[in-house]
Amino acid sequence: MKILITYPKSFVSVNLIKILSKKFELIIDDIDYLNLLKTRKYIKKTKPDLVILQSPFSGGIKFNIEKPADLILKNNIAQTNVITATFENNINNLFFIGSSCMYPKNYEHRLLETDLLTGPLEDTNTAYATAKICGWQMCKAISTQYKKKYITLIPANLYGINDDFDLESAHVIAALLARFHNAKIKNTKEVVVWGTGKPLRDFIFAEDFANAVVFLIAKLLQNKINVLEINIGSGNGYSIKQIAETVKKIVNFKGNLIFDKTKPDGMPVKVLDTKTINQLGWRPKINLETGIKKTYNYYISKKYILR
Repeated sequence: MKILITYPKSFVSVNLIKILSKKFELIIDDIDYLNLLKTRKYIKKTKPDLVILQSPFSGGIKFNIEKPADLILKNNIAQTNVITATFENNINNLFFIGSSCMYPKNYEHRLLETDLLTGPLEDTNTAYATAKICGWQMCKAISTQYKKKYITLIPANLYGINDDFDLESAHVIAALLARFHNAKIKNTKEVVVWGTGKPLRDFIFAEDFANAVVFLIAKLLQNKINVLEINIGSGNGYSIKQIAETVKKIVNFKGNLIFDKTKPDGMPVKVLDTKTINQLGWRPKINLETGIKKTYNYYISKKYILR
């Protein structure tokens, strides 16, 4: 089986390549998928059996607020080009990597795949979420009309090896690790975290996510996937305060942790219901504290010091 993984240098793709290369033939050239002509030519030339559509255009809450146009335009253009070229070349299988941001903002229960499009989106990430919803709907429409398996995988908050630690674009765990580490080496007295610390989040280590993808490929080949959306996460909710305190302990930062309640929280609850993939037989193996330790060890091994 030949698998094309888009944007092979991105955080998610690097982890997918590490795991999938052990079992499959991978197509991983660094193509400009924002260019439709190049995308069409490349997919026609390589003719994969499965496309894994991962886009690197994302960030944390600050990035979402400051660069909504970049997020909606780049994600929509790249995913439309890849999905279109995949369909035009009569490729039957595609995994579209979605986002938990696609879910409505006001629910306090674990988010089910059937909750998609049942309520308003969170204001700070509407642009990014809308782009992801558009990709999901393209996949769903093609699957429904043309009997393809264009399946949307919805991960919980991803973190891990090769994460983005740039404070302008990093997601929550990577951003906290970078900030606490730099505060420690500079002997800063406090670290300020946006919001109240109350929102609940679900997290999945990137290596666990990659293993879930391998698992789902096997189920796809066995024709045992009968849905078009699959949540992938731990199913456990951790408050931002819990996460920040865990990172503080792992980094061994001795100063104070302050929450800036004037800053936005984002969605109050973003915890995935993982019944669908659990019933297929998959669960994550790496718990949160172990995953954060692995991520921090990677961070310091690369001598990341953000100034």
